[in-house]
Amino acid sequence: MSHPFASYRKLFPILESAVQLSSCSQSALSLPVRNAALDYLKSWETRGADWGYWMERVEAARAGFARLINATPGDVALLSCVSDAASAVASALQFSPGRNRIITTTLDFPSVCHVWLAQERRGAQVKFVNAIPGNTEAGQLVALHVDGQTALVSVSHACFYDGQLTDITVTGDAARRVGALQFVDAYQSAGAIDIDVQVQRVDLLATGMQKYLLGTPGVTFLYVAPALAARLEPTVTGWFGRTEPFAFDPRKLDFAAGAQRFNTGTPPMLAASMAEAALGLLNEIGVQPIEAWLRRLSEVALEEAGRLGLTVVSPTDVDAKGPTTAIRVRDAGAVERSMAREGFVVSARNDVIRVAPHFYNTEDDVVRALRTLARLMHT
Repeated sequence: MSHPFASYRKLFPILESAVQLSSCSQSALSLPVRNAALDYLKSWETRGADWGYWMERVEAARAGFARLINATPGDVALLSCVSDAASAVASALQFSPGRNRIITTTLDFPSVCHVWLAQERRGAQVKFVNAIPGNTEAGQLVALHVDGQTALVSVSHACFYDGQLTDITVTGDAARRVGALQFVDAYQSAGAIDIDVQVQRVDLLATGMQKYLLGTPGVTFLYVAPALAARLEPTVTGWFGRTEPFAFDPRKLDFAAGAQRFNTGTPPMLAASMAEAALGLLNEIGVQPIEAWLRRLSEVALEEAGRLGLTVVSPTDVDAKGPTTAIRVRDAGAVERSMAREGFVVSARNDVIRVAPHFYNTEDDVVRALRTLARLMHT
């Protein structure tokens, strides 16, 4: 099958010398993103402190992400990491007797789970659903545990370990039926899987830039549904969460409208400048065609892994997985380093090597990487 995005490969210089298949950890650097960083540095070098220009970049990044998920910029806060976003959300929740349970899973990313565990001193009770690697019905499994005591359901849209998908419509419906909220960690899906917060009726969604959004660490977006934002007041806050941040009034806690109240301190302007460029590229292409191509690459990965006799930890049903295909490997860290020496950038986690392509990758990239992996495992 021909590569539908072949013309874009020239925007990613690393592809001239290596095969980068690590989008579950860090995607390849594109020329537009690099140029955005250089433009920021030039403005700093030549103009000293151009706050107006820098804040324009921040707002453009916010608007770009809102467009990606079918939201409005006012529905999106900009923070530094998903842990900060989850902490801000947690600080706005009340955990009363009889309505204090947080449902999450043993395969959700630890830092988000740790935020929920930290709420136990405020009266929360965290219930972990025992997640199964390779599961094809993660959403249904979580939904079974949602009851009238549930205050929040927290799920990963795509799992960091094996790429399994959670049907956030199923878990969201289960939460709504009992009057609970849902928090979606979309770090392993945004940019690779189409997300429509209106159609999917999302309450809260957080994701950072460095994985499938083609950016760098330092920027996280938090979507908060408008009706929900109006009734939440976080105690994790900062001057950009104010209605009038430049009034510099230390005595007035005036929460901004919508999700903007979840902003904290000075935004990460350099990272946001790079995010603007990355999101512009993704919105130009469109996530739906990217998702379709990544589905094809998943099919290729599963077929080739089967031929090579590799143990696939991810779901073997492409409808149940994101772009990541996890292969069980002994001493995964050492194998990751060996793969890098062979010109293949992959990502180790615990006992797996994750092969995580993006739209700029080809079928041949995936096949050659898996054949190299199989050879290294046998030697």
